Amino acid sequence: MTEVRVPTLGESVSEATVATWFKKPGDSVAVDEMLCELETDKVTVEVPSPVAGTLGEIIANEGDTVGVDALLAQIDEGAGSGDAPAKPASEEDTKGGYSGADTPKESGADGGDGGGDEIDVMVPTLGESVSEATIATWFKSEGDAVEADEMLCELETDKVSVEVPAPAAGTLGKILKGEGETVEAGGKLATMTTGSGGAKAPAKSDDAPKAEAPSGGESGRDVEDAPSAKKAMAEKGISRDQVSGSGRDGRVMKEDVAKAGSAPKSDSPAPAPKSPTPAGDADREERVKMTRLRQTIAKRLKEAQNTAAMLTTYNEVDMTAVMELRNEYKDLFLKKHGVKLGFMSFFTKACCHALQEVPEVNAEIDGTDVVYHHFVHMGIAVGTPTGLVVPVVRDADAMSFAEIEKTINDLGVKARDGKLSMADMQGGTFTISNGGVYGSLMSSPILNPPQSGILGMHKIQERPMVIGGEIKIRPMMYLALSYDHRIVDGKGAVTFLVRVKEALEDPRRLLMDL
Repeated sequence: MTEVRVPTLGESVSEATVATWFKKPGDSVAVDEMLCELETDKVTVEVPSPVAGTLGEIIANEGDTVGVDALLAQIDEGAGSGDAPAKPASEEDTKGGYSGADTPKESGADGGDGGGDEIDVMVPTLGESVSEATIATWFKSEGDAVEADEMLCELETDKVSVEVPAPAAGTLGKILKGEGETVEAGGKLATMTTGSGGAKAPAKSDDAPKAEAPSGGESGRDVEDAPSAKKAMAEKGISRDQVSGSGRDGRVMKEDVAKAGSAPKSDSPAPAPKSPTPAGDADREERVKMTRLRQTIAKRLKEAQNTAAMLTTYNEVDMTAVMELRNEYKDLFLKKHGVKLGFMSFFTKACCHALQEVPEVNAEIDGTDVVYHHFVHMGIAVGTPTGLVVPVVRDADAMSFAEIEKTINDLGVKARDGKLSMADMQGGTFTISNGGVYGSLMSSPILNPPQSGILGMHKIQERPMVIGGEIKIRPMMYLALSYDHRIVDGKGAVTFLVRVKEALEDPRRLLMDL
């Protein structure tokens, strides 16, 4: 029997609250697998398993306050209640493959003509500090033939979407976790049979009516379309009614959206008129469960309002110089660097320049300490069909214009395709949010904790301005800096915004470090 105790919580921190248990008594655990999460007044602390075995009695429950070295739980070492001994995640595990205890025998592992062996489809590693996910979509049904590395299902965590490929060619067996269910890292999703023995297994007779289900999701239960299909519909401006789903229970797949987008409008029948039968408000409402990403966005934004003393200051910038410089060199820039010259590199450079003079905007609060960052990891807020994400341009202060544009472009493509990793979104020290791409004229951006500053860009709009005693039409943009007033004073915030304005109105200042 091994005891799990509260680790050292940090200087001057003597107690914590048990926030979440990721395991329950009787569950198998691997060495260093996360057991629970503790919250202190400074940080969140994860408690890993010291040994492999089976979780026994939980001594401190969620919500309990515990001191340093207090007993949290006990673990029975070894295989426990018949479970296979835990092993470190291998390359196969990270791809949704089988565990070592379920390795297929040599007789059928090569996908020969025999009956094949049964293997498990496992939840892959989800990333640092992420212990669970929700099953968003199953792309295959029980009995379907699958190829090696063909996508079986898609998982949603609170940060990214994770696709689970087939670990081998064969036939999908029993699906153990359905759509909407929560699964833990390393958990079992389904079973499958390798080889061609059952690859052509006929669909069950009671499944036949499902294949004929109408595309509108009216098969008697709610049908969740594939996330990739939702993304494609949003990008193409196609409504759900315009797409005929070919997936299970009428689910819309990505290829269905492509077909709908290429089909002549005349071929699309007009939607049938809705019944004039009067209905209550409840009959005209739709209740959809928030995705884990949306839940996290809501939690973090509200947390920022509740925690930080947030204040916003405004200014405006004449974009004439930046626009003229961009128009003059954009063709040469593209030819030499292979990437377009946009506005984001100018704003990123201007912010890095201003952060050198006002370092508290690039700092964060940790308990009673202020942590100053002598580097700039620039977060770039990006809107996607599934929600707002903030990928990070690391060491942006040491990058050239071309390097910044290439990095932002690469991160934008990954965000659009849902391919951002945990590492892509961690460690930001300051954030830029561009609401202008959606037509926003002015807004107050919300901080991205634990950062102390965020710059809001907005729509460029021609306005009459007094220049040298004369009224002239200039392309103007409102800038908004939201900051944590606990460590950033009003003088520092205003100075930062003025330095950004000066650098953009005269980009030569960036070259001269003025």
